[in-house]
Amino acid sequence: MTGEPERLAAVWRAARQEQFLNVASRDEAEVRFRRHLHLEPLGAEPLELARALGRILAHDVIAPVDVPSFDRSGMDGFAVRTADTVGARSDTPRILRLNPELLTPGIVPTYVVEPGTATVIATGGMVPRGADAVIMIEHTDPVEESPRSSPGAYIAIRRTATPGQAIAAAGSDIGRGETVLRAGQRLSSREIGILAAIGLGTVAVWRRPRVAIFSTGDEIIAPGTPPGPGKVYDSNAAILAAAVTECGGEPVPFGIAPDDDAALSQLLTQALAAADIVLLSGGTSKGAGDLAAIVVSRLRDPGVVVHGVALKPGKPLCLAVSEGKPVIVLPGFPTSAIFTFHEFVAPVIGMLAGMPTDRQRTVEATLPVPLSSETGRTEYVMASLVRTRDAGLAAYPIGKGSGAVTSFCQADGFFSVPALTESVPAGSTVLVHLIGNTAAEPADLVLIGSHCVGLDVLIGHLGRDGIRVKALAVGSSGGLAAAHRGECDVAAIHLLDPATGLYNAPFLGPDLALIPGYGRMQGLVFRHNDRRFNSLEGNAAPERVLAMADTCLMVNRNAGSGTRLVIDRLLKGARPPGYQYQTRSHNAVAAAVAQGRADWGVAIETVSRDYDLGFIALQAERFDFVVPKPRLDLAPVQRFIAALDECRPTLAKLGFQP
Repeated sequence: MTGEPERLAAVWRAARQEQFLNVASRDEAEVRFRRHLHLEPLGAEPLELARALGRILAHDVIAPVDVPSFDRSGMDGFAVRTADTVGARSDTPRILRLNPELLTPGIVPTYVVEPGTATVIATGGMVPRGADAVIMIEHTDPVEESPRSSPGAYIAIRRTATPGQAIAAAGSDIGRGETVLRAGQRLSSREIGILAAIGLGTVAVWRRPRVAIFSTGDEIIAPGTPPGPGKVYDSNAAILAAAVTECGGEPVPFGIAPDDDAALSQLLTQALAAADIVLLSGGTSKGAGDLAAIVVSRLRDPGVVVHGVALKPGKPLCLAVSEGKPVIVLPGFPTSAIFTFHEFVAPVIGMLAGMPTDRQRTVEATLPVPLSSETGRTEYVMASLVRTRDAGLAAYPIGKGSGAVTSFCQADGFFSVPALTESVPAGSTVLVHLIGNTAAEPADLVLIGSHCVGLDVLIGHLGRDGIRVKALAVGSSGGLAAAHRGECDVAAIHLLDPATGLYNAPFLGPDLALIPGYGRMQGLVFRHNDRRFNSLEGNAAPERVLAMADTCLMVNRNAGSGTRLVIDRLLKGARPPGYQYQTRSHNAVAAAVAQGRADWGVAIETVSRDYDLGFIALQAERFDFVVPKPRLDLAPVQRFIAALDECRPTLAKLGFQP
């Protein structure tokens, strides 16, 4: 074809990535970035109390009044002079004449409590002059007959009062001139209550920095719109907007920018005019179509200060400053974007918002599985924490990759692997930096092992009962090992013993108990319109597939999973095309087949229906649960066992057998 070599050469030139020649370390990048920023609060603004929740106090608050502003009764009873109650007992009461007024809240006393008199007073009433105590009504009796010499109403006091009894003196809670709140405090409902108590209708708070947020890329579409081939829903903008709010900023959404130089440049100009910080995601690498970094590189004063940081995830991060305003281009993959946001952007937002600097919490934990790492870059690994048998912590890596949306959500924290480290052996101690409210909300039940949609039903059922479950999908073998080490309450497994043909029970030791789960069918999945599979059935399927090896591409499961054991047993050592292409779930297998990236794989029947795939039964299996015996009597474990029986009708509807 005429011009074909030229066209291919042009594609090659566009696809070549300009290498990151000046990659900065994490600390160096932070120093360069902050050198050009004025990291002080942006200024104070008055705000009505009704809108001040969560805001940061800009100045100390000094009480302009006493609280309470008068001597106030703390109970229903009688305002008395303690001298008139000395020696009062049930058998020898003291008789006092009542003043002719009732002091309810808001009533100003007109009578002085003279010797031998008392005044009826309600809770919150103003204590009259002369009284130095309030005696509760239960310690008095009415006197039916008044003395002839002094007609009127009388009461009998049956208990001696002490000075100040049941009286809140003026200024005893808050004194006029007292500093009640300090600048930098976050206003919760308690602080707002204090401000209202001293009569303030508005309060000075630091202005929240406005953060413009937009995603870039022709492939990005807004949530709620129909998906299309090669399109990706914009999760970054939603996550970043929420994260900006959590950090004390005010998100300003600018939508999605296409891969168009002029459109992107115009949007960046508008964002700089409207916001204090500009946040982009995507297009920050140095390859074909990565326009965001190119457009940002045209900024001056000083412009780009870092492009490329020795991090994993997050190497393509681009940090710039324009006329004092931070401009950040985050990587497009969600985990990379959120991690680099929390490392470089969140602290800047917090300082501009006047937020107090939080001390980063860290805990030591044991790595239960070996971990490989890429040398040359500091690698940050998301981890989920579980308690071990000796009350320590185990840090399970969440290895879904930088493109996974759920990695940050499921993590309790992260730990770093030094740049020159190739691997970290199991049993190593790692220092985990906690994120979120990890310590405040521990799980009631830790479940580790294989994943199944039936298991999702059980976890949802427990959640509705108020049982918090932490579920880590590490495969059947990983779950069994975690149960042996005492790192979980329940392990979900479906392991076939080739020697006996039995599931699960042969793998248990004396320290573990088997909780029968349910049956499910593993099978070969394929597209309905693929005629090559129409005549395949039963256990002959793998052999027939191998006969089509030149034209039939498989998708495999990860080593250590129960499904992988089934696959290897059926293939009997064969390695058909695609064998090295490993996925970590039944859904990933079904998606690869449905989208044409593979022709066949092994998954459970329930998932094949969800993806409208053909299914040829291969192996009936048991999906059971293993519990360390010392934990059998724990209430959450007992509740889990009960939930199994309660959910069996729902599981049956999904195709799972008893």
